[in-house]
Amino acid sequence: MFSLGTQIHAMIMKSKHSFDTVVCNSLISMYGSCSIESAGYADKVFHGTPVRNTITWNSIISVHSQKGDAVSSFNFFSRMQEGASSGGFKPNEYTFGSLIAVTYASSPSGSLSSSPRLIEQMLGKILKCGFLFDLYVGSAMVSAFARYGLFDTAREVFLELDHRNSVSVNGLMLGLIKQNCGQEAVEVFREAGDLVCQDCDSHVILLSAIAEFDGSEEGRRKGSEIHGRMIRTGLIDSRIAVSNGLVNMYSKCGSINRAVSVFKCMRARDEVSWNSMVAGLDQNGHFEEALIFFTDMLRTGAKPSNFTTISSLSSSSSSRSLGMGSQIHCVTSKAGLDTDISVSNSLMAMYGECGRVPESWKIFMSMSGYDTISWNSMLGVLANSEAPAEESLVVFMDMMKRGWTPNRATFVNLLSTLTPCSLLEIGKQMHSLAEKCGVSEDTCVENAFLSLYSKSGDMESCESLFAGMSYRRDDVSWNSMVAGYVHNGLLSEAMDLVWLMMHNDQKMDCFTFTTVLSACSSVAALERGMEIHALGIRSQLKPDVVMESSLVDMYSKCGRIDYASTVFRLMPVKNEYSWNTMIAGCARHGQARKALELFNEMRDGNLEPDHVTFVGVLSACSHACLVEEGMNYFESMTKKHGLVPRVEHYSCVVDLLGRAGEIDRMEDFLKKMPVSPNGLIWRTVLSACCRSQNGTRTNLFMRASEILVELEPHNPVNYVLISNLYASKGRWEGVAKARISLRGSPEKKETGCSWVTLRDGVHIFRSGDRSHPETVKIYEKLEFLREKMKEMGYIPRTEFAWYDLEAEGKEEVLSYHSERLAVAFILTRSSWLPIRIMKNLRVCGDCHIAFCYISKIVGRQIVLRDYIRFHHFVDGRCSCGDFW
Repeated sequence: MFSLGTQIHAMIMKSKHSFDTVVCNSLISMYGSCSIESAGYADKVFHGTPVRNTITWNSIISVHSQKGDAVSSFNFFSRMQEGASSGGFKPNEYTFGSLIAVTYASSPSGSLSSSPRLIEQMLGKILKCGFLFDLYVGSAMVSAFARYGLFDTAREVFLELDHRNSVSVNGLMLGLIKQNCGQEAVEVFREAGDLVCQDCDSHVILLSAIAEFDGSEEGRRKGSEIHGRMIRTGLIDSRIAVSNGLVNMYSKCGSINRAVSVFKCMRARDEVSWNSMVAGLDQNGHFEEALIFFTDMLRTGAKPSNFTTISSLSSSSSSRSLGMGSQIHCVTSKAGLDTDISVSNSLMAMYGECGRVPESWKIFMSMSGYDTISWNSMLGVLANSEAPAEESLVVFMDMMKRGWTPNRATFVNLLSTLTPCSLLEIGKQMHSLAEKCGVSEDTCVENAFLSLYSKSGDMESCESLFAGMSYRRDDVSWNSMVAGYVHNGLLSEAMDLVWLMMHNDQKMDCFTFTTVLSACSSVAALERGMEIHALGIRSQLKPDVVMESSLVDMYSKCGRIDYASTVFRLMPVKNEYSWNTMIAGCARHGQARKALELFNEMRDGNLEPDHVTFVGVLSACSHACLVEEGMNYFESMTKKHGLVPRVEHYSCVVDLLGRAGEIDRMEDFLKKMPVSPNGLIWRTVLSACCRSQNGTRTNLFMRASEILVELEPHNPVNYVLISNLYASKGRWEGVAKARISLRGSPEKKETGCSWVTLRDGVHIFRSGDRSHPETVKIYEKLEFLREKMKEMGYIPRTEFAWYDLEAEGKEEVLSYHSERLAVAFILTRSSWLPIRIMKNLRVCGDCHIAFCYISKIVGRQIVLRDYIRFHHFVDGRCSCGDFW
């Protein structure tokens, strides 16, 4: 059209009509109806028109109004007024109509038209010129005032109109819809009555208003009512736009099935029909159906628009459908849509969601222009990938260099890439920049900084930021803070914050619940875990499989396998994680038979066991010396379940054979393993050698020691194991060498300790510790217990004292192990408190025997959790059957 227009213009220029006012006015209007770039040609014709009239001025103002150029429109209007003051041309209703239209249509950010004050000034001019009551101008003013939220003024102008029709009603409704006041717009339609009852445009606008309702249920009800009326009056068949409006309305109100029904009943469809349907399916989470409709659209020969393409790419992203996304990419390239910035942004996001970061990079680098969303999309792709933080920083710095101002999404995406790396200093610089950009008090940005500071260990900055958020805190803020305390080992502070949440009527969510439960599990804080369980019930959290599985895990790791079993049995829905957690819990507590029963139940329920399941099953067999059953389960992994054993499964089998004393079989198994044994397996071999009473295993011990030191030269655990094995054989020169190597290791050995959790906090004990405030009472109780044990026939197992001392010295060392101090402490506190002790290392053989005696002496159950398993001591016996 533009090309043909320029040819006609060239012909006119050669004729005698080139300067005719009517012809020039027509040329200006012609260029106005072409592309945005053609406005310059219209300006040239205007400036070359020797004699102008009102139509000339109105035409050029209309051209720039149609292009959304408010500045140029008002510049020409000012010049027109200058002419009017000297007896020139006065603006009429068409002049004001164009000016109002450009204020209504142009972008509200940064343009001349963004201020409602301009509309009010224009109202004064319209009143002065006497055009307020003109239906065309008045209707436009109604729309403009309503759009800027000046509802009272809009209604006043509307009521002052001498004649009102559907145009003025529609203008008021559209303005209200732009302000997200859908219910008010519906009320305007109702009051208008006969003016709009048969007007298609009014009904299309009405459907748009209903789509903006706050409550989808109310919107569906009202929409169905209007739909029925339109069927009765025959409006539904009058224009495609009406059916399109119904599709859009039902989609936004969540009735996607009704939207599909309306779409399928349409006699004819246009581009908007397909756009509305694909977008509606995408927004309602029906991603596969959206892609099917997009494919159907292409089959009909309809060309995809930018809008349809973006919606279909969104569905490809959400469904991780890389194949379909790639096909859509090809379609957009052929249609020339990939040059559109919004489409390119969607392509970037789609490839990023599908894990194809290089493709996202290619699109980003090939773009001829960017907007803020482009930069944020690329940062989002990097944030969701395993790309190093440096890549995100490079993109961010490039964005800044090119003059783009980062917004909320920019900082949220960037900070999520910094958080795993704990780049605290850079994060603090970003915080200062966020303040300069005016987004530092945005809740989403503050939440991102909370996560950064907490995961970097800077809880002081985290607490300061959280305190300053005050009324801006949302669920994410509270949860991030709780997770931060847990991440930094501050369980008490996390619990205090949870209580504060309850006090402030801030409901705990599933994330907080499982995070705190996980922390309770890690330190075996049973009472705290039970507190959280109660708070979860109080918060009316809707139970789900993740939460209930977390409860099973917490109770089993805190020594209450009975509670764990109760929660598990009451779960209405169980998944693989639930079964694996319960099986592992039973294995940890030495309930091997129950673990195997659960495994069979799981299979009977048509749930296939996975690799984690078999770790629990093999561990249960190992702790119960069920050698043949364990080997059968191991073989069934491949033969029955199609699972390829991993190194952790081989480690379990080595442990199974080693604990049973079948060293020859263990060696043979090691030789036949298809994977190279790692450090864990060789440590298991060393432990087996340590337990073995067969002194001929020196070669195996030496080989395992050499390989371990070669594989993990800086792991202090290896040197401790080697030292203990030498000590058990009385080879003190070997002990000395191992300890020299241990001291030279850059990594320090974890100090052995035991702890108990009471109402007044956590009490930690170390071997020979005398720092506790109640040390005197503790050691007095230990002496009492030692005397009673000797009376019952207790003989210290001094081979577990890994020191070159006389027998008496070894006995004293054993007497003051951390777990014994812990049990003595609880006995000094109360005769009824449950005795639950946690230890970070494996309990020694002598302490195990001592606890059997102590349980009989005091007549109470003692639950001891070491780093391997639970031991339940009752009346002189342990649940492990002295096999652990």
